[in-house]
Amino acid sequence: MAKSGSVPSSDLDLLDIDSIYQRAELLSDVDNFTLSPLGHLALTWRGSGQGHGRAPNIGDENVPSHCQPIRCLVADLPAPVRPVDPLVTMVLFSLLPSPPQFFTHFVQLAVSLFHSKTQIRKQLLARRRSPYSYDINQHTGFFPPEPLPKLPPSYEIWEQALRDANGNLSLGEDESEDALERRPYGLEWRARIQEWPVLDTAPLHKNPRLAQRAHLVLAWLVSFYVHSIPPTTSTANTSSGSDSEDRAEPLRVPKSLAVPLMQVSRHLGLAPVLTFADTVLWNWELIHPSRPLSPDNIRFVNTFSGTDDEKNFYYASALAELRGVEILRIIDDFNNLPIGSDLASTTKVSRDLHRLAGIIEDITEIITSVRSACDPHVFYWDIRPWFEGSDAKGPGGPGWIYEGVDEAENLDLSGPSAGQSSVMHALDIFLNIDHKLQERRYPAPSPENKRADHGFMERMRRYMPGQHREFLNVLSTSRSIRQLAQSTPALRDAYDTAVTALKRLRDTHIRIACLYVVTMSRSTPGSRGGCPAAAMIERLHANRLAGKGPVRGTGGNELSILLKAGRDATRRAVLKPSSS
Repeated sequence: MAKSGSVPSSDLDLLDIDSIYQRAELLSDVDNFTLSPLGHLALTWRGSGQGHGRAPNIGDENVPSHCQPIRCLVADLPAPVRPVDPLVTMVLFSLLPSPPQFFTHFVQLAVSLFHSKTQIRKQLLARRRSPYSYDINQHTGFFPPEPLPKLPPSYEIWEQALRDANGNLSLGEDESEDALERRPYGLEWRARIQEWPVLDTAPLHKNPRLAQRAHLVLAWLVSFYVHSIPPTTSTANTSSGSDSEDRAEPLRVPKSLAVPLMQVSRHLGLAPVLTFADTVLWNWELIHPSRPLSPDNIRFVNTFSGTDDEKNFYYASALAELRGVEILRIIDDFNNLPIGSDLASTTKVSRDLHRLAGIIEDITEIITSVRSACDPHVFYWDIRPWFEGSDAKGPGGPGWIYEGVDEAENLDLSGPSAGQSSVMHALDIFLNIDHKLQERRYPAPSPENKRADHGFMERMRRYMPGQHREFLNVLSTSRSIRQLAQSTPALRDAYDTAVTALKRLRDTHIRIACLYVVTMSRSTPGSRGGCPAAAMIERLHANRLAGKGPVRGTGGNELSILLKAGRDATRRAVLKPSSS
């Protein structure tokens, strides 16, 4: 948005640039300065596009009609907003005096602008934050360097309930002999939770690790609670003492879980539901406590199914995250390089891009290795149902209600997903993968690509810890390696090599998802729990296929369309189409 106004030469003395910046409180947010040959001075700073940083129109009710344009622009500017917001440009004034006056003021403005921009650079350097401020460890990445501590004794009822649930509850829709034997215990376990008091999580907020532990415990308890409820034809309110629910009606999460989970989730900036962080990043302990975290010194603690397959599934995800620590180092090295295209910088960037391609290939192998460690049938029938969120059945599904929480709140209640991996998001941002189809790239998106959920990746960030999401937001505003590769021929092949490796990773992910979800959705759970009766098999199979719609992810998205759209968006980032 641009506004300009002519200013008499007699008023120019009032327009000291430094005082303008100070009045507008823009010193730390001014992005660029432009003085055109015609004398138009433009300041570019960051505004939200929703009223913040907007130039007031002369006809606005809140702008006095007698104000000159320049006075309105300066006096009515709001405080700056976050630097991740879109740029808003305003032309503050035009220099229209005689030529001698013009050159005099031109020199004055140039000196003032140079001084101001120098101050801005100093402030930006001073505000530069270390990875630790985003809860990123240089050795373990998005993993905490040590296991999360247990909660204080006053929250022991939560910890004990989670220990009791592990290995003792069964899926509500499971009607195998083993599951039916566990149902009475599940009924008793849920009844105890309904009688709990609502505990305040505020005392835990001073310690980030305790807050994370509270989220983990409560989120696991919610999933255990909801998914262990058997489907029945009668409908009752859980708060009245019965936990039977008709699947066509919303499932109610008791306030003893819902309220504290909402409280700690707001503090962490994290969705109030089970997430990738709860199942992978925080759900582990050291095999040898005296040694640091490593791929050989980690084991997973909580599982829904009690199977090694589930632990191996989490382990494969952990290996990919830990391998991704080097990706974060490459990104940080690039952003710390001096701006320019000198031979030394170009050589390092090229070398790092080839190294990045190798890391991506390693992660692809890790994803492939899950096939031998986690049986697809066990995953689909015994593990995956526990991951399903409130919207897993699609738009027409029953959903969940959090008791004690304002129903007007639009809660993020999808289940955990690999799409919540901060490492993969950082990689996409670094390589400038356009999942939203906002840029014109070749080849054009297919009709199926256009049908996909283009906001999926951005929405998945709401399921990340707030500090990790903040890191990604800052990374999104950093300089673009794709633009550098476009303008530097020596980098194009190296960039395309990294992007092509990422495209192959997504090809592999599609094949794994097809095997573990799409193919298994057509199978029957006959091997579960020994040998259940044929009628029970048919009934369970019917429950899993309820809705008769497309195969969906745990967050309710049409799986194949979503994954192919991500793969195709990656392919379109290649600079030389023939190399893809």
